Amino acid sequence: MVALGGVAATPVLAEQAQLSGEEQARYLAELKRLYLTKNERTALLAHSNALLDTYALTAAYQVGKTQRSDLRYQLSVAGPGELVVREESRAQQGMALAVRNQKLSVFGLDPYIHYDCPPSGIVCTLQNPADGSPWISVLRDHQGAADLAKAISFLIRNLQKS
Repeated sequence: MVALGGVAATPVLAEQAQLSGEEQARYLAELKRLYLTKNERTALLAHSNALLDTYALTAAYQVGKTQRSDLRYQLSVAGPGELVVREESRAQQGMALAVRNQKLSVFGLDPYIHYDCPPSGIVCTLQNPADGSPWISVLRDHQGAADLAKAISFLIRNLQKS
């Protein structure tokens, strides 16, 4: 359930759980056409990274916060069944860039990404499918978080097939 109008938010499951096989095939075909590739994984990675860039939590959105910083993510594949999440954090006034890489082995995981967009604040948080901990923080946009969760869920399912 998504929070609207001050109602408490609860984690939301990516939409693909309800998608039929035909809808899944159509979604993947649209992504392959959009990113001009015949490879599902390439299209899913490109789409996930484009969404991460679009909904990046930058300092410009953190009005009134004393310690503002840019927070950006990028996904890549390290090997069979391994998704890498690169997190870059840069303070607004400094040149210091903190980079953190996190590997996620997708085998045995529930591929469906849950996310939470609390009614207060400017952040939606995608939860780590391995342990449910906060994983990726993006600008608070319910549709953006849903689209990102859907794309990453499809990517995880694709990696699980490899």
